[in-house]
Amino acid sequence: MPAEPAGDGDPAMPAPHDPPPHALPGGAVRRSLLLIGRGIAAQPRTFTIAIAASVVYGVGLVASGWLLGRITDGVVLPAIEGSGVAGATIWWAGLGLLLVGVVTAVGVALRRIYAGIGALDVQAGHRRRVTRQYLRLPMTWHRRHPAGQLLSNANADAEAAGGVFMPLPFALGVLAMIIVAGVAMIAADPVLGVIGVSVLPLVLVVNAVYRKYMSPAITHVQHQRAVVADVAHESFEAAAVVKALGTEEIEERRFASASATLRDANIAVGRIRSVFDPVIDLLPGLATLGVLAVGATRVAAGVVDTGAVVSTAYLLTVMTFPVRAIGFVLGDLPRSLVGHDRVSRVIDARGYLGQGSRRLGGAGSAGVGLRLDLDGVGVRVPSHDADGAPTEVDLLSDVSFTVPPGRTVAIVGSTGAGKSTLVDVIARLRDPSAGVVRYDGVDAREIADADRTGSIALVAQSAFVFEDTVRGNVTLADRPGPDDDGAGPVHTDAQVWEALRIAQADGFVASLPDGLDTVIGERGASLSGGQRQRLAIARALIRRPRLLVLDDATSAVDPLVEQAILAGLRRSSGDVTVVLVAYRTATILLADSVVHLERGRVVDTGAHEEVLGRDPGYRRLVTAYQRGREQRDERRVAR
Repeated sequence: MPAEPAGDGDPAMPAPHDPPPHALPGGAVRRSLLLIGRGIAAQPRTFTIAIAASVVYGVGLVASGWLLGRITDGVVLPAIEGSGVAGATIWWAGLGLLLVGVVTAVGVALRRIYAGIGALDVQAGHRRRVTRQYLRLPMTWHRRHPAGQLLSNANADAEAAGGVFMPLPFALGVLAMIIVAGVAMIAADPVLGVIGVSVLPLVLVVNAVYRKYMSPAITHVQHQRAVVADVAHESFEAAAVVKALGTEEIEERRFASASATLRDANIAVGRIRSVFDPVIDLLPGLATLGVLAVGATRVAAGVVDTGAVVSTAYLLTVMTFPVRAIGFVLGDLPRSLVGHDRVSRVIDARGYLGQGSRRLGGAGSAGVGLRLDLDGVGVRVPSHDADGAPTEVDLLSDVSFTVPPGRTVAIVGSTGAGKSTLVDVIARLRDPSAGVVRYDGVDAREIADADRTGSIALVAQSAFVFEDTVRGNVTLADRPGPDDDGAGPVHTDAQVWEALRIAQADGFVASLPDGLDTVIGERGASLSGGQRQRLAIARALIRRPRLLVLDDATSAVDPLVEQAILAGLRRSSGDVTVVLVAYRTATILLADSVVHLERGRVVDTGAHEEVLGRDPGYRRLVTAYQRGREQRDERRVAR
């Protein structure tokens, strides 16, 4: 599958030392070989042990067949004919069979252990690469892809891409066994040997037919898995809406429909395998039957010994399940190729923001505001016209304004004016298609990520809360991961309480059962919208940012609380620069200046009273805000 285009106006900038494409080139056979080679190269030691153990197992089976042929001619037939057999010969025969059995058992154990480790390591590698790429890709890319699809890429698709490596060492060992067994069978009798080795080309022919039907069926299954995950995710995410509006039955029907389609797709795959699996099982049996029929005739004619027929028939009998391992690999390959293709769409996606290397003077310094300059900023994204033809639209066009250090500017505009896009550009969640954003005179694209994220904090309107303690939600960087070595920033409880105090969240946190150690439910379901927003503000403040961007981040709190938050921010953080998207008149009045944005363009800038006097559109907007506030107050009093 092709890699995702950059899209959405993001410059398709390759990262430094960009790796080669992850997608596999060529036809099905070449891609299969490349997939296998890439997986083995990723875990060479593990797969070497697994394959070697499988070869030992295969050679052990061949040895046991050869030994049975010798025992038949040297022990069994003489005993039947009454010519007598020495006791030592019987003991040596039994000891030989026991030794071969022990070696074979050790080979089986090592092969299973290391094949499992190798397959799981390959799957884990895919998951790491996918999630690492998720972190590199910009928010514009994430917004184009449903969450269910992204979860499926990191889970079901990564698992499918590594699924073939579980039976692979066994199958490679079987190939070695078939070669050794073929040589042994041909050495015993060329005619019987040809019948025995004819199994492998027949398996390949059957698999070619199987792959033709299985690949599209598996592609449909993997796609439908993502659809089911996405429907489920939406239902869970919108649980409050579903409950409040009583749409449980609608959601149930949506999920049932998606599940039914997935069920039908899996059934289609099962039908294909139900034909392929028995045919693969049948081939060694047919070959064994042919060896016995031809062998009996040749023994009667005195051309071969009975032991040669027994050895060949035994080898074909014990090869029934090992040859089946080749069927496992050939059967899993289409699914692994599809999973790998879907994972590659993420890994090969481009459009991520370039990495800068310049240092930002004063980074990490508390109380030192950051100067923000936007010069001719424009954002153009792909779209379609009324006839469906590809075109481009401007979300922002020639936006220019300056925010001096330590000042507060309010971004004001009607719905769809481009405020959120502007916030994304200011916080560098996306790069502009035209113009430049500068922090303290330095192009934002040239600044090292660590300096940028250490100096700039964004608080969105929709405050995300992790299923963690209050302390973990505020500090974030202090949350230990599975590979954490304990390094990194550490915030004291005093600092956490100070951030909560400025965000006006210390009161409700102190009333929680365990204070800072209280575990908040998933997405903060146990908190109100205003409480979640205040935790998000505290999360930003504890980092002592030089530029704080509030995207309507206080919409769910009372205006008096909002004023207290901004006042406390000024007192504690000194000259921090604040850019806030504002809807309330009270919020706008807290700013030193306003930027009136409409249809992606700056209509006017200046102090609130100045813009109010000369900009009719701004005056209508603010009046509407005030009128809406008064109406809400009247309704509240009436209740």
